[in-house]
Amino acid sequence: MSKAKDKKEDIIEEQVEVTPQEETVEVEELSNEDKLTKELVQEKDKFLRLFAEFENYKKRTSKERIELFKTASKDVMVSMLPVLDDFERALLHIEDDKEAEELRKGVVLIYQKLLTTLSQKGLTAIEVIKGDIFDSEIHQAITQVAAPSKDLKGKIIDVVEKGYKLGETVIRFPKVVIGQ
Repeated sequence: MSKAKDKKEDIIEEQVEVTPQEETVEVEELSNEDKLTKELVQEKDKFLRLFAEFENYKKRTSKERIELFKTASKDVMVSMLPVLDDFERALLHIEDDKEAEELRKGVVLIYQKLLTTLSQKGLTAIEVIKGDIFDSEIHQAITQVAAPSKDLKGKIIDVVEKGYKLGETVIRFPKVVIGQ
């Protein structure tokens, strides 16, 4: 009987020992679940940040692409501005010559066509009127001369060269003479 008693005690001890081990296994499982939950939260956070960063990248590149399309013709426009200036000078000189009426009509026609084509591509002249207040953000001062009257001090007296914008970007500032 003592052997049977020893076996029962061993079995009871094993059962008692097994029960705490099972509890620690459950605690370990819970901690594993907690670990996995934390990892999941961290991965979701990483994913959301990466997604937001990608969305910002898409917006930035699309904005840059739109700006590039708007100003892609900037070099061509800048190179065409001296041609416009030459046409305007030619028109001023042809106005003086009354005998070349047909020549003047042809030059005006070509000038208008060039101006229309460039304006369709986004080129606009910056309007500057004599007597406007000088603004260094908009105008480029060539020189200062004595103002013919007191009310023209610090104001534009003459426009030497027109300024132009391509869309919202200034590609050539108007060159002006200001009164001192």
